[in-house]
Amino acid sequence: MRLKFVKYPGIVIGSVIIVFVLIFTFLPDPFINGFLKDRITKAYHTAYPTDSLHLGKMHYNVWKNRLECDSIFLKKSDFTCRVASLSRSGISLIKVLRQSDFTPNTLADSKINAQNIALDFRKSRNELRLGPLYISVPDSEITIDSIKYYSLIDDELFFRQSQFRQTRFLFDVPQVQIMGLDCLALLQGISYTAKNVKIHDMTADILVSMDKPYDNNSPNPQMPNEVLSSIKELVKVDSLKIINGKLKYCERFALNRNPGKILINKVYVSVSGISNQRTPPETAIINGEGLFMNAGKMKLFMAIPLASKDFSLRYSGSFGVMDVTELNSFLEPSENHRVKSGLLKSAAFNINVVAGRANGNIRLEYQDLTLAIINKETGSEKGIIDRISSFFGKVFVIRENNIPDEDGSMKIGKTNYIRNPDDYFFQFIWFALRNGVGDIVGFPPK
Repeated sequence: MRLKFVKYPGIVIGSVIIVFVLIFTFLPDPFINGFLKDRITKAYHTAYPTDSLHLGKMHYNVWKNRLECDSIFLKKSDFTCRVASLSRSGISLIKVLRQSDFTPNTLADSKINAQNIALDFRKSRNELRLGPLYISVPDSEITIDSIKYYSLIDDELFFRQSQFRQTRFLFDVPQVQIMGLDCLALLQGISYTAKNVKIHDMTADILVSMDKPYDNNSPNPQMPNEVLSSIKELVKVDSLKIINGKLKYCERFALNRNPGKILINKVYVSVSGISNQRTPPETAIINGEGLFMNAGKMKLFMAIPLASKDFSLRYSGSFGVMDVTELNSFLEPSENHRVKSGLLKSAAFNINVVAGRANGNIRLEYQDLTLAIINKETGSEKGIIDRISSFFGKVFVIRENNIPDEDGSMKIGKTNYIRNPDDYFFQFIWFALRNGVGDIVGFPPK
């Protein structure tokens, strides 16, 4: 009788366990949504009580060892994040259930796929969208197919929001690959380290409202050394490459008028030594090339000491042969000048920046340069108003030719430009270069 008493409860308990396993194997979703989802949200709210996290329906596939969530909505003080769907394979559900909270170690064998991620930055009215995102923790790899950063409002409304000068950024990147990433350290917030980053076919579109004054009370845009030094955690990327990129830089000088435009296509950039470590200090080395204004090939070299407390760097480069009239898309709106003719044979520059002051030399070899002053309202080259403006407003002499004499001498431009507090990094690089070009050609300083 005693054996039967022990035997039957054992059978009952075993049967219950078997039934539970079968239910969990074939119908796990009620358990996942009734217990695990609630556990995840409570753990998050405990860690971040001011945030709001909502999870859609969750599904678990025992055979594929994959946990899925139909949707995710996260609301923080400065942005909201929406994810259309998220799946995670390689999950150790037993480990998750046994732990009192979730740690990055539970992701050690995970592979994560996410679809249609949208981050809405409410204050700036900008949005960041990510296409299919794949993360493999064991392979130390991240691939993102499509990154878009853009304003949710049109340009005129964007600039109308402020009485001061603003810069609008648009970025479109079809694919980013990150290899050799320390995923667990990234999730723990210990460091941001990777071996290689490749960015394919990136398009950058920048527009500046030059028709408005600087805001002397606003925080200044940070330079690369300031960005990295502000990050307490270790940042280290051995190599970054931009493959077949495109840069469009524009300056707007009046409402509803065409802005001055600079284009650089077929951009290839290689960067090494990206790090904020101070012992030993790193110097980022940048090598790039591209097609300037769809006309002349350009090359660029930069060395940026990222651990420096002040904004310092050195950069040099060259331009190939090009028809100077290609610059009219920028010169006409920005300088009220039109290039009638001119051939650039070669150009080279070498600029050193110390504590935000750029000094250097620019060598331009060109011939048959002729310019016309135009009416900024009508674009006309004629009229008494234009002649009066040229005589009383900007008294200068254009150098039509700058080619070596018999002794090889020619006019060498001198760059002397101090960073304006509102200058972004690439704006500063361009303004300093333009300052030296004006010294040769005869433009008055900006």
